Amino acid sequence: MHLFKNKLYIILTGLCIAGYIWLFYNILNISDEGEVFNVCIIKHVANIPCPSCGSTRSIVSLLKGNIAEALYWNPLGLVIVLIMIGLPIWIIYDLIRNDDSLIRFYNSFETTLKKPKVASAGIVLILINWIWNILKGL
Repeated sequence: MHLFKNKLYIILTGLCIAGYIWLFYNILNISDEGEVFNVCIIKHVANIPCPSCGSTRSIVSLLKGNIAEALYWNPLGLVIVLIMIGLPIWIIYDLIRNDDSLIRFYNSFETTLKKPKVASAGIVLILINWIWNILKGL
């Protein structure tokens, strides 16, 4: 478990750092019209937005205090912000207390997501968000 914990925490920390770098880059380079540098493979290949398209603009809007605008760009932005704020705090908490509460939560959450009703509901929500992104023309 200790090796898994270390690997997971290193990966999650790396992802958070990459996310913060991406976010700060976009804060500095976002246009007044909300245009960002687009790295979405689905958007480039199929010319349609993916379910997470607009998440960066959503987070930037949240940081500016524009909650309605953030929800318009992509509701997943709220989830991402909560993760980007909570995850580093949780990792530090576990490291200081020599605990594995994040791993226990991760395992419990993964088990919950494997339940057909929960997985189906999650898939439907993501599909609805994807359709909405397509209709908005992101």
